[in-house]
Amino acid sequence: MKILKLTLVFVLAGLVSCSKQEKKAETKAKEETATSENIAEKGFKYWTWITADPERTDDSYQEEFAKYKDNGLDAVLINTNTDPELLGRLTPLARKAGLEVHAWIMAMNRPGDSVALKHPDWYAVSREGKSCFDHRPYVDYYQWMCPTREASRNHVLSLVEGLAKVDDVASVHLDYIRYSDIFLPIGLLPKYDLEQNEELQEFDFCYCDVCVAEFEKIHHKNPREMENPAIDMEWKQFRLNKIRAVVNDAYEIAHKHGKILTAAVFPYPEMADHMVRQRWDKWDIDVVLPMIYHNFYNEEIDWIGYATKQGVQDLKDKETELHTGVFVPEMSPSEIKEAVQLARENGAKGISFFDGPALTDDMLQAIKETKAKQ
Repeated sequence: MKILKLTLVFVLAGLVSCSKQEKKAETKAKEETATSENIAEKGFKYWTWITADPERTDDSYQEEFAKYKDNGLDAVLINTNTDPELLGRLTPLARKAGLEVHAWIMAMNRPGDSVALKHPDWYAVSREGKSCFDHRPYVDYYQWMCPTREASRNHVLSLVEGLAKVDDVASVHLDYIRYSDIFLPIGLLPKYDLEQNEELQEFDFCYCDVCVAEFEKIHHKNPREMENPAIDMEWKQFRLNKIRAVVNDAYEIAHKHGKILTAAVFPYPEMADHMVRQRWDKWDIDVVLPMIYHNFYNEEIDWIGYATKQGVQDLKDKETELHTGVFVPEMSPSEIKEAVQLARENGAKGISFFDGPALTDDMLQAIKETKAKQ
């Protein structure tokens, strides 16, 4: 009898264990299914970016979302200034219109962040020793966070998690996931009356105490004391790795909540590396939307095809998808049609238009006509 009881105990324990394992496997399968559904492509995808205004009515948003859907758009990237409540309000409206929703967040550049502003030490420091907290490069809305400091990077990741928890959102979309521009696009230099023929110290970040100390511990040299830090590959790689680490952590957070991770990035990896310390072909990420804004670089429209192809080639050994981003305010409807064709011919899985409110009726008609040809 005693042996029989022990046998029953072991059988019951085994059943409980199997049940727990089955539930765990079922949960993991659901997460993987949700993630795969979010990245599933239905043809060539059309996206647009918008910035939300909490004062606007639901009716006005429903009208806007319906307009996008009726003209061939599939997805909308919504900037709510990292407000999960506002995102939760707008997501059902966009979904009802038939649009996929992505939570757009300004990541390392956090202008006016009420939490971060209480911590001046969180901000990136230039080579000339000035902090983005009170010395902002180029424009007033540039307030870059240090990606190395634990507190500042955890703050950014907490914002990512807040957005990832919102129901029915397909992805968290990282923007400004880089350092401040060491080089501006050549077409923008006259606007700021600048010449950038080398890395200038006022635009070279991050030389804060934490970054310098960590780098010195690893490599036994101080970047503040380098005669020409621009040619020190370890110092450059250190900063590329710091951005990659934030992205990879954000990837884990997004996937934990059944979402994918997407990002707006510079035109192609080598260019992004040179201009903003961003090597996005090395990241754990599901979809990239390189901002191939040809007019910013004084390039002709065929450059959209060139940059798209370069990015696709750099991603050839990864599962990351590339969806070309274009800047529409200075484009004609015929140029928009050409941009779509160039993106498709050069391997992009979709195209995104910056930004939604800038799309005129003629532009939307052009988009609709290209969509009809799929």
